[in-house]
Amino acid sequence: MKLLRVIKATIVMKICSLIFLFLTICFFATAFIFPAQQHDNWTALFDGKDLKGWDTYIGPLFDASGNRVNEIPVGLNKDPNKIFTVVNEDGEKCIRISGENFGGISTVHEYADYHLRLMFKWGNLKWPPKKDKKRDSGLLYHCVGPHGADFGFWMRSQEFQIEEGNCGDYWGVAGGVEDVRALKKSDSEYVYSPSAEWYTFSANSKTGRRCIKITDAEKPSGEWNTLDLYTHGDTSVHVINGKTMMVLYHSRQSENGKELPLVKGKLQIQSEGAEIFYKHIMIKPLEKIPPELLN
Repeated sequence: MKLLRVIKATIVMKICSLIFLFLTICFFATAFIFPAQQHDNWTALFDGKDLKGWDTYIGPLFDASGNRVNEIPVGLNKDPNKIFTVVNEDGEKCIRISGENFGGISTVHEYADYHLRLMFKWGNLKWPPKKDKKRDSGLLYHCVGPHGADFGFWMRSQEFQIEEGNCGDYWGVAGGVEDVRALKKSDSEYVYSPSAEWYTFSANSKTGRRCIKITDAEKPSGEWNTLDLYTHGDTSVHVINGKTMMVLYHSRQSENGKELPLVKGKLQIQSEGAEIFYKHIMIKPLEKIPPELLN
């Protein structure tokens, strides 16, 4: 009888050990495949499988000469030319944006007070009306209101510019307004400088809606870049490859002659005439912006 109990206990221990081993393997396999979901409060916005959690929007089309065919948008979640797809690139699943048609892919949900991180690299293709211009895309944040508010293609928002040689610049989109310390280089060029004079950037201001980043940290075309966006309250920080490009304050929007806060919204990634790949799109809550980024 004692021998039987010992045998049973031994079998139970072996089964428990096997179960523990199996669960351990599953845990580490899952952590390897989906690292953003497993540590440090990161949540993956792109699951590496499909575009679940995102909407696509394509505005009016251009002809081969770069002229608008008409003012009618293709519309929401209609993508006949497969502008937004999931592909294998450098051995990983990525979002490919062909750039052939102008528009964007936007999150279904809105976000506020967060740290966003993603990686991007340029492809080879370029399309009219930007076939002979710099490759261009962009990360729009605090996106609100209707699609197509900006020239028929993008939502009202603040833009973290993604363009060859200009990654980290700011653009106010369809009513977005920011205050930034900058050095005036000319009537149309203002460069971020943390100890310089304050300027307001918007479509209605004398300075215009663009502020140029302080330095260039983009890698050569075809290499992967890491973008970090920190935003808390009405303050945000643009970072490229670990280097601060700009700090922006008092995020707001112009609406019927009034300025209203703009501190949360959707995220939208632009399709703007150039092929580009995105991967490792992650977000996590932010209690405050790290002080070292604000100096």
